[in-house]
Amino acid sequence: MGSKWKKLKLAIGINMCVFTPKTMDRSTSSSSIKSATTFPGDVSPSGDVSGHISTTPKPSSSVPRLSKSGSKSKSSKGMCAICLTTMKPGQGHAIFTAECSHTFHFHCITSNVKHGNRICPVCRAKWKEVPFQNPASSNASNDMSQVNNRLSSQRGNALATMPRRTTSLPANVPEPAIFDDDESLDHHTATTQINNNTDRTVVNTMEIKTNPEVSAVSKSASHDNFAVLIHLKAPKRNITESSSPTSVQNSRAPIDLVTVLDVSGSMAGTKLALLKRAMSFVIQNLSSSDRLSVVAFSSTARRIFPLQRMTGTGRQQALQAVNSLSPSGGTNIAEGLRKGAKVFVDRKFKNPVGSIILLSDGQDTYTFSRRPHIGTDYGVLVPNSIQRNNGDGLHIPVHAFGFGIDHDATAMHSISEISGGTFSFIEAEDVIQDAFAQCIGGLLSVVVQELQVEVLCVHPKLQLSSVKAGSYLTNLTANARRAIIKVGDLYAEEERDFLVTLNIPVDKSSNEMSLLIVKGVYRDPMTEEMLGLEETSEVKIQRPSVARGQVVSIEVDRQRNRLRAAEAMAESRVKAELGDLSGAVSILENCQMALSETVSAKAGDRLCVALAAELKEMQERMANQRMYEQSGRAYVLSGLSSHSWQRATARGDSTESTSLVQAYQTPSMVDMVTRSQILGAPQLGLSAAKSFNDRKKEK
Repeated sequence: MGSKWKKLKLAIGINMCVFTPKTMDRSTSSSSIKSATTFPGDVSPSGDVSGHISTTPKPSSSVPRLSKSGSKSKSSKGMCAICLTTMKPGQGHAIFTAECSHTFHFHCITSNVKHGNRICPVCRAKWKEVPFQNPASSNASNDMSQVNNRLSSQRGNALATMPRRTTSLPANVPEPAIFDDDESLDHHTATTQINNNTDRTVVNTMEIKTNPEVSAVSKSASHDNFAVLIHLKAPKRNITESSSPTSVQNSRAPIDLVTVLDVSGSMAGTKLALLKRAMSFVIQNLSSSDRLSVVAFSSTARRIFPLQRMTGTGRQQALQAVNSLSPSGGTNIAEGLRKGAKVFVDRKFKNPVGSIILLSDGQDTYTFSRRPHIGTDYGVLVPNSIQRNNGDGLHIPVHAFGFGIDHDATAMHSISEISGGTFSFIEAEDVIQDAFAQCIGGLLSVVVQELQVEVLCVHPKLQLSSVKAGSYLTNLTANARRAIIKVGDLYAEEERDFLVTLNIPVDKSSNEMSLLIVKGVYRDPMTEEMLGLEETSEVKIQRPSVARGQVVSIEVDRQRNRLRAAEAMAESRVKAELGDLSGAVSILENCQMALSETVSAKAGDRLCVALAAELKEMQERMANQRMYEQSGRAYVLSGLSSHSWQRATARGDSTESTSLVQAYQTPSMVDMVTRSQILGAPQLGLSAAKSFNDRKKEK
């Protein structure tokens, strides 16, 4: 027995101390060795760049939380610091003890070493000797194959039921000319559960409110640019009373998500490792009704994973595809987006929600250099099929993430605007997972689609003078008495505020005047039914002989401040792009002072406090040209994206709970970011970039 065990250890490359529980018999010991054998390109479903497959979710309290710098807290006794699961005798996993006395699952640490890390994940000690594997032992492979078959019948966990992996990477598989190989939808899972629980489901409706800036205007007075606020709030997710995780997952609209990822040479090292970790988090938080496709681009683009449901098997295959990514070549954003859009154009089936996540750390080195005649027309980067001004388009928003200080923020922001998505600035590399978490927290909670709001003038002498809706498409009729605002999708409990202005004429005929009627229609993504807003809101004001003591509505004043701040940001950016940084800073300072004198600011309104902090941060990032180009431009553009869409974007560390820049975060976003921060990110033996605030502290 001892001789055979020694030969088997040598055959698979165990060259250091391995703990084997005394209670194991021969078959179980062999099983442990089998579980330590990994294949190239493995990533665990828990997100480790390790090959470990976590079979049981752990409560959040057992997982160490990361600090802002990304450093891992000391691992708990008996816990593998790589996969964050316990190491107990008899679980079928070999244990490796390093020369610094810290222990890990053998298969976790060998794969970690394989990916270039020779430093202890716990104490950061440099190892002189590292564990290695030799997968070439045919005798050991045959023995382990038999043992694994036996193990599969004995262990009712995910590892035993996973399909056997192969060593071939997705890049070796020919890419089809037409992407019509998307996996069929699981309609039974997606709809039956809800139908069976109809009587017990909490049904929420869309909320609509209106506020005139003042409640009364004297009969003999006129009021130009009178503002009326239209406030919308999406319902909560329809969660059934059942506590089953399946019923909770099935209470939302499933999504088709395509991630378009930059794997150019500049992504080598920390960036790509953390991108893989973030993608693992995304994969783990998609349900079996959701579908994911992965497109990687550098000098060219390739779909490395087809649109496939995230079942247990789908997750494993997606993780393996993501971990196969390796950096090389230049940056061809246009080709990456073309492939991403093609996935949607060619698909045979369609989930209710569709979106693209685009990440890049560089500038497109192909489109503009090879076609100089187009100048800086960033529209050429976005396929026509996903441009929102295309009436026949697919309405697939691109949520763009600029990674690091060298990305083309102007191009990424333009891509998001043209497609109807948001632009986020990931300054510090170690917050990429939080940024992705915030985005999918919203995408996985869509409760309203194709929302259109109609504004109608009631009084015959009234006309609309303006409709302030940010980036949302608006249509004002020729007689200016009717306007349509195309809002589109809303996440659960997401809010939208629009200001319309009109001129109030003198009117002595009545003590009351009806100004507007606001109504709307939207599609329920779960039932595909078109629904009208249950409440049609009518806006009225009093017309007394004398209107005394009128106080401006806090709600209206708050939104005026938001619009004023967004306009100042846009104006200052124009100055900054022309090299006039002092002029740009002056615009922001003047806006900040003006906001401080408003009614809502004096009342301590939270949004006004956040706007003031944001304007100050922008001024600091415009201190000099170098600072503006490295982070100021991206910070301003991500702020403009957030305010124009009234949707949360990542700006530096703005996903942190201590940040003031979170006015648009929804509960689903907050929950997902919290989940990401509890799980944390691994230490891969590579240092993360420092955030802007960290660099300021060092000066």
